[in-house]
Amino acid sequence: MPIMFARSTTIHAHPSYIDAGIKHVRDTVMPTLADIEGCLGMSLLIDRGSGRCIATSSWRDEESLRASEGPVRTLRDAAAEIFHGTTEVSRWEIAVMHRDHHAERGACCRVTWIKTEPAHMDRGVDLWKMAALPQMEELDGFCSASLMLDRAAGRGVSSLTFDSAEAMERSRGRVDSIRAEVARQAGAEVLDTCEFELAIAHLHVPEMA
Repeated sequence: MPIMFARSTTIHAHPSYIDAGIKHVRDTVMPTLADIEGCLGMSLLIDRGSGRCIATSSWRDEESLRASEGPVRTLRDAAAEIFHGTTEVSRWEIAVMHRDHHAERGACCRVTWIKTEPAHMDRGVDLWKMAALPQMEELDGFCSASLMLDRAAGRGVSSLTFDSAEAMERSRGRVDSIRAEVARQAGAEVLDTCEFELAIAHLHVPEMA
């Protein structure tokens, strides 16, 4: 299967402008992205408490990702104004995408950022697929999971989607335990974990597990 790519923009928004930002992304950003060659879709994660929002677009290949930089920069600058926030951009290889079922309204995500030696990346992916994913699939309310990599920087980000905030909360202890064990075996450092509301779920990446 060809490798697919993603670009994530973290927006440090003013919390009172988040709803206006969501509407702008849904009404303006999504239709514009859909017209860009190679774009497969997008998602938007929201943390209303901190104002941290993450918009992720998926791309058919690295060439499409690179070719879209100009128009996406324009979209990003306009969105930052609507959200009244600053932005940071990351680019990723999509290593794993697994869905039990599609997310519905009310779904939430737990996102974890890790760092490891670039040479250990493939071992980390194998551990995540073979040791972590089967356990996560068994969690009540599990919806989907993804793993994305920045191989050159030795960074990765995993996202677990649950049907509801309640399901995500019930699983917290178990997920922490799974994450700690896989990170230990992979020699990876957990940099950050954050929980989000899944405001837009249209990241149309096929099954990659």
